Amino acid sequence: MTPLDDHSQHRRPLFFPVVIATVMLTIIGMTGGYLLSERRGPGPADAASSPTPDDSSSSAPALLPTDGLCPQRTQDLGPSQGAVGELGRVLEVATRSKTVIWICQDNIGQLFYHANKGGETAPWKEGITALFIKNVQYLPDGSFEGVASDGSRFNLTPERLLITKLDGSLVEQKARVG
Repeated sequence: MTPLDDHSQHRRPLFFPVVIATVMLTIIGMTGGYLLSERRGPGPADAASSPTPDDSSSSAPALLPTDGLCPQRTQDLGPSQGAVGELGRVLEVATRSKTVIWICQDNIGQLFYHANKGGETAPWKEGITALFIKNVQYLPDGSFEGVASDGSRFNLTPERLLITKLDGSLVEQKARVG
């Protein structure tokens, strides 16, 4: 008897190419996730265990990109105003009148307005030289708006601060360039 001829094709093992492809895709996915998390700024480190504020909307606000942290005075005042976690800097504007305004975002997306005449190094006296506003809104035109306790509206863009007083009068402060 003659042995049967095996005319089937020689199979290459797939184990190593599959492992290499899996490792490469994992590295690419982890790198992409890391880069996206860096773009978002401070992550919600304690948001899962922290209480969420009472609000009437059913969905949390979207997180805006942040660039570092807001000043320490803002960090210190934030929790008493309902901020959850660290406050990331969304926008910083210095006006020609030397007021510096920070729009800050907490770990769950709430926005806050904090301003001080003379900036971070000048004396801070809340209600006198400094103003903190919670419940700031990010408007479709790209501006930020908050309402102070006296009813004045503060609308901020990178180019200017527009204050609408309760009597309807407007005060505009242009941003300082450079």
